[in-house]
Amino acid sequence: MITHPRTEELAEAVGAWIDQIRPTLDPRNAFLARVAANALATVGRELTQGPAAEARAVGLMSELLGHGGTHGDLNAELCARIRSGELTVDSPGLLSLMQATAKDQLAIDQPSYKPEGSL
Repeated sequence: MITHPRTEELAEAVGAWIDQIRPTLDPRNAFLARVAANALATVGRELTQGPAAEARAVGLMSELLGHGGTHGDLNAELCARIRSGELTVDSPGLLSLMQATAKDQLAIDQPSYKPEGSL
């Protein structure tokens, strides 16, 4: 089994190469190269941080819903219960679940995002 380079290392290497050649590109292609490099960086973070974030979400949803399951199944049930009004902002554990999953997703999608009042 080949262990190197790992997928996230490949994404990082291609992103670094794009950043290296970007200054030589015309403005439109430089912009598109920046978009591509940012997308690869997001892929890398999803690969490295995504499994732990999903495991945390599964644990929190399982606790809130009272049973285990896959991320997809638990998330679908959670959404259905929120839509039906069975779960509301007053439901114990719902807001903390939403905050934790939002923070994990922001860390992957927008790692430089700093909410108001944070340092």
